[in-house]
Amino acid sequence: MENVSRETLERLTEYVALLEKWNRRINLIAPTTTEEIWSRHIADALQLKPLGKEVQSWADLGSGGGLPGLVVAIQALESGGPPLILVESDQRKATFLRQVILQLGLDATVETDRIESLRPLNVQVISARALAPLPKLLGYVARHLGTEGRALLPKGRKWESELSEAQQRWTFDHKVWQSQTDPEAVILEITNLEPA
Repeated sequence: MENVSRETLERLTEYVALLEKWNRRINLIAPTTTEEIWSRHIADALQLKPLGKEVQSWADLGSGGGLPGLVVAIQALESGGPPLILVESDQRKATFLRQVILQLGLDATVETDRIESLRPLNVQVISARALAPLPKLLGYVARHLGTEGRALLPKGRKWESELSEAQQRWTFDHKVWQSQTDPEAVILEITNLEPA
């Protein structure tokens, strides 16, 4: 992993070991992708933190196995980044997230509630990976994003059609960042989000 310090790499390695161990009991990542944890999951998640520089609050919606939330929290330890709020309604996955936070000494908390039921978080950055199609996802984002905040949303090969559909229901500004791990994938940076 280039551009990652030894300390961050050690924490990421410990996180991956926990992810592999727990994934045997609860579905944190697709079993077909366990061979690609570093290239597909970790490297993908590492792209987000640099796009969310100098913020005071960050929430990761539908955290699941901690991608990208725990990876951002690991990076934040070294860079002095914000405390993270990981939102995960599945109790077993939330227990896993809490275990990693405790074991690695991360500045993060877990909210075990449904995204649409949770009190508005009013954060500066929201991330969510593989949670929902963009039109639905923006509803979650709108509930929890603070004024002048931004969403960083990794999207796969269907991102253009999702974006087009979302623009029929929402008004927003967006930037498209090319994924460094998949030529068909992007990170959508969404700002100024309002219902259409």
